Amino acid sequence: MTDTEGTPEPKGTYGPGAGASATGAGAVRRRRWLRWTALGAAVLVLAAGGVGWAAYEKLNGNITKDTDAAAELARYEKERPTPLVHDAQNILLIGSDTRAGRGNRKYGRDPGTQRSDTTILLHLAADRQSATAVSIPRDLMVDIPGCRRPDGSRTQAQFAQFNWAFEFGGTACTVRTVEKLTKIRVDHHMVVDFAGFKDMVDAVDGVQVCVKNPIDDADAHVKLAAGLRTLNGEQALGYVRARKSLGNGSDTDRMDRQQEFLGALVNKVRSNDVLLNPTKLYPVLDAATSSLTTDPGLASLRGLYELVRGMRNIPTERVQFLTVPRQSYTYDANRDELVEPAAEQLFTRLRTDTPVEVTPHEPEKSGSSQEQVSEESSSNGSYEEDSSSEEEYDDSGEYGSDEKPDDPSHTPSPAPTFRGNTAAGSSCE
Repeated sequence: MTDTEGTPEPKGTYGPGAGASATGAGAVRRRRWLRWTALGAAVLVLAAGGVGWAAYEKLNGNITKDTDAAAELARYEKERPTPLVHDAQNILLIGSDTRAGRGNRKYGRDPGTQRSDTTILLHLAADRQSATAVSIPRDLMVDIPGCRRPDGSRTQAQFAQFNWAFEFGGTACTVRTVEKLTKIRVDHHMVVDFAGFKDMVDAVDGVQVCVKNPIDDADAHVKLAAGLRTLNGEQALGYVRARKSLGNGSDTDRMDRQQEFLGALVNKVRSNDVLLNPTKLYPVLDAATSSLTTDPGLASLRGLYELVRGMRNIPTERVQFLTVPRQSYTYDANRDELVEPAAEQLFTRLRTDTPVEVTPHEPEKSGSSQEQVSEESSSNGSYEEDSSSEEEYDDSGEYGSDEKPDDPSHTPSPAPTFRGNTAAGSSCE
């Protein structure tokens, strides 16, 4: 090896003072530099880890653990349904209409009670290839079991509208009512109030929806022009709460909008703009965890992560939203009742983790009364099957006929289709 002038370099070790000897001053300086560099890197790693741990602890501490509901449900464990499919999950999502707490009082007087303004049963298939969200109308007439009130007293079992269960006995009473209605085991539950909903929408920088008709609803605190609109938290809350000023004023119409909005929210959260951007992801996580009250099994980042991880690869067209088949209650047009056997077949498919198919909502008919819409929903929209089939629905939740099962000419009836939509996206076209 030669230097730049072509003169051979001397062989052997360099002498002291040359700055390269293993025992020289240069080597000492270099070792010190390496130690300080390593120490600096270690400090940075520890600092970053400390920030990460602090953030984790903050988010983890945001979630409210619903231990009272867990204790009440444990009290009635023997009467609760048994899960039929391993790894399938059913989560009850409850939107509370409480006026108590931060930012909620402006939406009305606080009478010291709350009802479930929105209730959705979310079914995650065992293979995590589909998710089905079923809205349960708040005015649906159901059997509500005897429940424990907040003051410790107990209510009597009664036949009443569904959202009274949350007022009577909170989450535990609502879970038991849903399980009694559907025979489906509720594995987890989440409760969110008005303020929490707004925070989550604002954290993703708004959600884009198609506003089909202009909205001016003083009760819901919302005024929007028709067209494709990106709604902030306040606007979004008004959009999903508005009822009397839109369409036929029915709760069914409102549930349709809620489902469409949730589909758009799913799309926004799953977009790379949110999930791959830490500066946007952290506020979303902070808002989501701050707004949630959950069962102990989900009351941690680890629990929520395990739940969300299984959903991240579900195609948006397999994230489905629908309303339980319903119609106007026979004795009160302002209340709802289930449409049978359609409702039982839906519940059976969810219990057994059988795929559910939905078809898009039919265009809204202007001027329709709530009763007319209810009749149309029950006959044309909420549940459809091949009318040419002569088979009859039996108590097992399947179709049967006089033909022998091994008859090669036997052709099973096609699966029913329920009225609903998916998270695949919506437009104003």
